[in-house]
Amino acid sequence: MGIRTSGLHHVTAIGENPQRNADFYLRTLGLRLVKTTVNFDSTGVYHLYYGDTSGRPGSLMTFFPWQSIESGRIGSGQATATAFSVPANSIGWWKQHLAAAGVETTRVTNRDEEDVLGFRDPDGLELALVAHPQGDPRDPWDTPSVPAEHAIRGLHSVTMTVAREADTSDLLVDGLGLQFRHQDGDRLRFAAGEGGPGALVDVRVDPNAPEGYVAGGTVHHVAWRVPDDQTQKEWRDELVGRGLEVTEIRDRQYFKSIYFREPGGVLLEIATDSPGFDIDEPLLELGRELKLPPWLEPTREDIANSLPPLDVPA
Repeated sequence: MGIRTSGLHHVTAIGENPQRNADFYLRTLGLRLVKTTVNFDSTGVYHLYYGDTSGRPGSLMTFFPWQSIESGRIGSGQATATAFSVPANSIGWWKQHLAAAGVETTRVTNRDEEDVLGFRDPDGLELALVAHPQGDPRDPWDTPSVPAEHAIRGLHSVTMTVAREADTSDLLVDGLGLQFRHQDGDRLRFAAGEGGPGALVDVRVDPNAPEGYVAGGTVHHVAWRVPDDQTQKEWRDELVGRGLEVTEIRDRQYFKSIYFREPGGVLLEIATDSPGFDIDEPLLELGRELKLPPWLEPTREDIANSLPPLDVPA
């Protein structure tokens, strides 16, 4: 294994009502809408990207909000929880803020010397806020509803649930270049690079968990970072050499991607850091207008007419 990821790039999940989704992630969680586009493979559905000021890799949570989609089932073969990083002294503020917004939360627990506050989004997606004792130097997005001093810094970690440990662990270490850190009961922690917020994955081993069903309120895939196109191509060759079924390289306009399933069934992506979200609109105007890749521009009017209205902050 010659190539190692530096951490999480983004997590993509499936929602239902796009306006409800945007209201929650923009107003309740205080993230920035860094891109309003569509699912390139199903253009009647938005693809909404939420992140920090510039949508840097590691800050991104993205959604396909599918109108009237059925609810999924959280279970084995899925990423079953997504955690965001917040300042160490902010968990109490967040508990009060979420309660005021009508969001039910768990009690605050301490795991791996980190305070963890769990909750769900309006579609039932399992989320958490995690305060790392050493802090998180990433710059947040500052909003009236969530001031910078308490704001989400980016992704903290994901939890994958699988039925068996060995093959998934081997893939994370030998296929992605992660390091095994420790085990706590049925939970194994792996880290990319130096570890810390944005570079962690927990693997929960549960042979009795029901098989997950990807639909509303579930994670579709987890993306890991790769610095450039050439490294991605070399990495794809390595993964194919391991016997994995890997897609061709796909142009997602703001990054390029390959996809494959790890042995436990979780869909993973390797996404390039570049070119980023400011290639088709100024940094100060990210997310305000519907953006389409060049190959979809000829059908812009039809695509726009097929999408439900979406009101987002200016």
